[in-house]
Amino acid sequence: MDLGLKDRHAIVLGASQGLGLGVARALLGEGASVTLVARSMERLTAARADLPADEQARCDLVVAYLGEPGAVDAILDGAQRDGRVVDILVNNSGGPPTGLPSGVSVDEMSRQFDKMVQPIMALTLALLPGMRARKWGRIITIASSGVIQPIPHLPISNALRSSLVAFMKTLAGEVAADGVTVNVMAPGRIATARTQSIDSAQAKRSGRSEDEITKESASSIPAGRYGTVEEFGAVAAFLASAPASYVTGSVIRVDGGAIRSI
Repeated sequence: MDLGLKDRHAIVLGASQGLGLGVARALLGEGASVTLVARSMERLTAARADLPADEQARCDLVVAYLGEPGAVDAILDGAQRDGRVVDILVNNSGGPPTGLPSGVSVDEMSRQFDKMVQPIMALTLALLPGMRARKWGRIITIASSGVIQPIPHLPISNALRSSLVAFMKTLAGEVAADGVTVNVMAPGRIATARTQSIDSAQAKRSGRSEDEITKESASSIPAGRYGTVEEFGAVAAFLASAPASYVTGSVIRVDGGAIRSI
């Protein structure tokens, strides 16, 4: 299937590793050019160096930390230099601290909102007018399966990512007639450093080994394993594609069947 992504330009946040890098590689593999955004130039450079030569040529790097003032402007300036337009935005932010809901600090919730929600909304709204004017755009926000089935010990993530889902769903209804789709991806257990850190934190809390926690988690998934970033990236590439033009306002589960509700 031709996904119609050749010569399209995407911004992918959190693209130096994990899910963001998996999505970026999938888009590059389909012929798109991609601006990789992350907080570390060292990691960004390493990620680009690991790509095939032709994909490196279509890959630009922007250093920005969503928790700092000016991050959105830095991303826009870097991605739109020389008059380039942005056709695809992949929103992806780091995860907040783990803990119990009863132990959540209101101040910490506010700090995490400023990292996880506010800059993503600002970047989306800044790029939206151009997409609507050109009658083509794709906005994909990576959330978590916790927006459907709250994950124990991730109360801040469950709450803040859910707020993005509600905003993106509302936005999808406004811009669908302009050729702009707005979707959310809900990853389950994908084998990334973030997943490993969650398993490690749970192991420490329970006094068990990380390997035991990981095996127990995998056994609860119908697929019997954690997903790969390549599998996740493939779904994102389809949502960004021309054939997916009638898919909007959706929360797409990529979880190996872990969420049992309809």
